[in-house]
Amino acid sequence: MAASTTEPILEVTGLVKHYPLTRGVLFRKQIGAVKAVDGVDFRLGRGETLGVVGESGCGKSTLARLLCSLERPTAGSIRFKGEEITRLSGRALKAVRRNIQMVFQDPYTSLNPRMTVGDIVGEPYEIHPEAAPKGDRRRRVRELLDVVGLDPEYINRYPHQFSGGQRQRIGIARGLALRPEIIVADEPVSALDVSVQAQVINLLDRLQTEFELSYVFIAHDLSIVRHISDRVGVMYLGRIVETGTETEIYDHPTHPYTQALLSAVPVPDPDAREHRARIILSGDVPSPTDIPSGCRFRTRCWKARERCALEVPALAVPEEFRHTTGPAAHDSACHFAEDVSDACSAPGRGAPLEEQGNGPG
Repeated sequence: MAASTTEPILEVTGLVKHYPLTRGVLFRKQIGAVKAVDGVDFRLGRGETLGVVGESGCGKSTLARLLCSLERPTAGSIRFKGEEITRLSGRALKAVRRNIQMVFQDPYTSLNPRMTVGDIVGEPYEIHPEAAPKGDRRRRVRELLDVVGLDPEYINRYPHQFSGGQRQRIGIARGLALRPEIIVADEPVSALDVSVQAQVINLLDRLQTEFELSYVFIAHDLSIVRHISDRVGVMYLGRIVETGTETEIYDHPTHPYTQALLSAVPVPDPDAREHRARIILSGDVPSPTDIPSGCRFRTRCWKARERCALEVPALAVPEEFRHTTGPAAHDSACHFAEDVSDACSAPGRGAPLEEQGNGPG
């Protein structure tokens, strides 16, 4: 994990992505919308890692595509180094895409099986020829393979000749080819064996320092997010409902959804596990086409009151903590936020994750 600074490299304000629902064949009529991302705000510091966590379907992957300009937002702002990028097109948009690259979730489907590793990693140079002279691209590809822990002699092999972890390393090498400033990693280890996940996470940690990268790291594994992140944003039904440093979020969660997520994280210590409260949420996640009024978490929340149905809670420091400087004083979108005991905290972070196996997976 690289040391973060206060200088923002990416600022997201009121970001919205709705997909229209239509009916009819000849005369199509819009009957609603899927609110995949519905008002997201955050800042990413230079050299910082922002972890984004939440249940499946909460809008994390849609957020990743918006940040990489793979989709246009319905509304809202994305500013890269102070420049608004949501309205860019042509060469200006192409230049921004060079600086914000993506590592995809599934290494088995994100690599073209008909292309060699050399062609896959070198493909960005075909799209951005100014990034490397044509005669120098082969050498750069070999260097990138070496950087991610693969033998440069693998340059003429095909994806099917590699394991899942090795394929993800190829995907990371491709993402680094243009020397981007930001990497958006969308569930980069969720498709890998547990024995390989730590190797890839530690690789990302090292590359962040070596290449001076900023990360938006999207995942559902809370332990991995805590290990790699400087700050964490908890996402629920299209919005970030709590954000703070990893210590603030994991040791002092104030939003009930965060508290419920952390209470489900396995704890290796039997004594701690026995005395920790387990929060079981009732009901299912509401449909993104029919979001509840007021607080969107209220239909599953044990703290819900009448105010929750009438008023949308702002993502801000809870009123009871506004005049304090402790770890509980961080942004939380809850009318009745409160601190909890360490019983709901998750495993700690520290040294590189323990790796299993004898080589790159």
